[in-house]
Amino acid sequence: NFMTTGSNGNYAPINGINLYFEKFGEGEPLILLHGGLGSIGMVEEVLKALAAGRQVIGVDLHGHGRTAIGGRPLSLEGMGKDVGELIKYLGLAQADVMGYSMGGGAALQVAIQYPERVRKLIVVSSPHKRSGWFPEMQTGMASMNATMAEEAKQSPMYMVYSQIAPRVEDWPELLDQIGIMLGKDYDWTNEVATFKMPVMIVVGDADGIRPSSTVEFFELLGGGQRDAGWDGSGMSNARLAILPGVTHYNIFNTPALVSAVVPFLDASVAVR
Repeated sequence: NFMTTGSNGNYAPINGINLYFEKFGEGEPLILLHGGLGSIGMVEEVLKALAAGRQVIGVDLHGHGRTAIGGRPLSLEGMGKDVGELIKYLGLAQADVMGYSMGGGAALQVAIQYPERVRKLIVVSSPHKRSGWFPEMQTGMASMNATMAEEAKQSPMYMVYSQIAPRVEDWPELLDQIGIMLGKDYDWTNEVATFKMPVMIVVGDADGIRPSSTVEFFELLGGGQRDAGWDGSGMSNARLAILPGVTHYNIFNTPALVSAVVPFLDASVAVR
C-alpha cells in the first residue's frame, strides 16, 4: 500500500507545526485534503486516479496522520493558512486545491486567505456555512470529545492513526480539538461571493448537507443565475455536481467523483 509507507513523504515547517505531505505524478499541481480524523490514505483511490494526469500533493492536515498537534489549537482557518503557506514552500505560484468534508472547509479557507495562490478550487461535501449541515451532522460533529477515545479505537481511522501518528497518545486530544473546532459556527457567505477563481462544488444527493444550501453556495459563485444560451456564453465559471445515490461517507470512494472533477481541472476556465 503505497500511501502508508511514507517513503516519498516530507515535512514542511509551517506556522509552528511540521506539516506532512506526499507528492505523486507529474504536471499541474493539485493539493488534496482529507476529511476529519483521516489522513492522506483516506483519499488514496482518488489520489491515484488524479495523479495519472497531474501532480497530486496529499497533505496530512494539522493534528492528523503524520502531522502532530503540537501546541496549536485546531482550526479550519489555521489549516487553510498551513496549505496556503505550503504552496509557497513548494515554490509554486499557484496550485489547484481540492478538499473533502473538513478538508473542504480547509480548502475554502485557503481560497479565502490566499486567493492568488489558488488556480482552481474543488469543494467536496462541505458547505460554505455551518448551518448548511443537517442538524444531526452539526450535533454529531460538536459532540466529539476525548470520552469517545477508547470506543473510537475500534474505528478504521484509529487503525491508521495508530500506525502513522508521531504521537499516538494524542488521540484523545485530537477528538477534543475536533469537537471544539467543528462545534464553532461559521458563515463564509461574504468571502465566497468575492472568489474570482473557478470553483467546483461536489456533493452526494444523500450527503450530510442540505441541497438548498449547496445551491445557495453555487449561486454565490455566480452559478445558476441564467440560461447559458446556445453558445454557452451565459455560463459562469462555477461548476456543480450532485452525484446520485452517494452519501457523505462513500463520496470519496465513488468513481463518479473523479469523472466529475477531471474535466473541470483539465478545462481552461476563465477567472470571474
